[in-house]
Amino acid sequence: MKIRRLVFNRTTMMLIMIIGEVLLILALANLIGDVARWVAVGLHVIGILIVLEIVRTSRHLSSDLMWIFLIMLFPVFGTAFYIIIGANLLASREMKQLVDSTNCCARYYKEQDDGEILREAAAVYPLCSGQLRYLSGHAGFPVYRNIEDGFAYYPLGDDGFPVMLEEMKQAQKFIFLEYFIIAQGHMWDSMHAVLKQKAAEGVDVRVMYDDLGSFTTLPMSYARTLEQEGIRCIPFNRISPLLSAIMNHRDHRKILVIDGKTAFSGGINIADEYINRIVRFGRWKDNVIRVRGQAVWSYTVMFLTHWQALSREEEDFSRFRAASEPLCAGVSENGYIIPYTDTPLDYDHVGQDVYMNILNGSERYCYIMTPYLILDNEFVNALGLAAARGVDVRIITPGIPDKKTVWGVTRSFYESLIRLGVRIYEYTPGFVHAKVFVSDDCVAAVGTINLDYRSLYLHFENGTCLIGSKKVLDVKEDVVNTIEECREISAAEAKFGFFFNLKNAVIRIFAGQL
Repeated sequence: MKIRRLVFNRTTMMLIMIIGEVLLILALANLIGDVARWVAVGLHVIGILIVLEIVRTSRHLSSDLMWIFLIMLFPVFGTAFYIIIGANLLASREMKQLVDSTNCCARYYKEQDDGEILREAAAVYPLCSGQLRYLSGHAGFPVYRNIEDGFAYYPLGDDGFPVMLEEMKQAQKFIFLEYFIIAQGHMWDSMHAVLKQKAAEGVDVRVMYDDLGSFTTLPMSYARTLEQEGIRCIPFNRISPLLSAIMNHRDHRKILVIDGKTAFSGGINIADEYINRIVRFGRWKDNVIRVRGQAVWSYTVMFLTHWQALSREEEDFSRFRAASEPLCAGVSENGYIIPYTDTPLDYDHVGQDVYMNILNGSERYCYIMTPYLILDNEFVNALGLAAARGVDVRIITPGIPDKKTVWGVTRSFYESLIRLGVRIYEYTPGFVHAKVFVSDDCVAAVGTINLDYRSLYLHFENGTCLIGSKKVLDVKEDVVNTIEECREISAAEAKFGFFFNLKNAVIRIFAGQL
């Protein structure tokens, strides 16, 4: 029975199909025979043109270095591989639907004009005015006045999960849940029980999970199981053995919306290690945020935009908007909040731009927590420039890695960053999974966006920017407390040796696929 499960499980069958696809490609190449030489010449020419086009159009050349390297080193294979994977020529219907839905549903963010709030916030916090105008004017995400109980920050998944569960139990109209990973265990089983109960009561319950993120944690038929329980469910971007760049575009977002009145996000997925129920890489350091008030509307629109694209069911989002008291005119005493999302299917990199705006606007300090540190030259230079201006720039990374190869690449950046004046800390009790920027007691960004190529350029992500709120100090306090459990990496410790640097220099070229 064990052998049968091993042979016929989803991972094994997918590997068999991929191997079959590779063998088929090789067989077709062999059949070409005499024309292979002319095909190779043609691919050489196309390869040169592709490299020139990449250099001309790339916004972040470091992230495209892998394709340049492959094409120049292996003109035939590299060019063919780029055409199949990198050029994204085989755009799926699902991705086209996501583009159409994102463009169509953008109007819902602007149902209430935020022009007055934007001008007010920019006047009160002039150092953040560029960030405010970028998120509202360019990226299209409204600025909201934060209410007294509008933002809560939980430094650990252990702290936030009970609050999430309790809020779910109070749901009367709908529960929307969208996560990269759902894994069966105490955390999901507890949530699943509530979702089943609420669905039986007539609450509109919808679940969306990434098919790759949950590839080894959920059965292939799990969506059907939930549907049978009255829980509507969509796996995002089903895994296929066909080689395509589409498979790189994963839903890395973490969103839970309840009745349009409360939203949760942050770094945690729905699995027991995120609440330290099980221990895999030491203590798991993550966070949860809870949002109330009018800003919840943006999270609702985020979820429904993806749901409409994948379900191909158009509906009026406005019916999911909770009635709320109009906010009093005048300057908000609780600051401002801007939920935002990022898609790999347009020309903007909102997640990276928000981080860069915070870093470039810092005057006293900029503290960062990230599980992965795989940066392009632009970001390295921005970190160094901030330190050169006298900004106290500190970055917290894991002390115990979840992926040793990625950790090696992360550590390969230490020497150059420390030389530029950036202070690096490793979290000795375990693994840091939180994604946090906080600066000058005035601005913070918390969400799902890692400092690596996949999060910044390939994944669907979401974040929340908080400006001028006393809750920014809660985020800062968490970072400061975390630093106390870290060891600072010295310049001498950051010199890892010739072979370490050589190995990771090669790995960096392919970092976009890590």
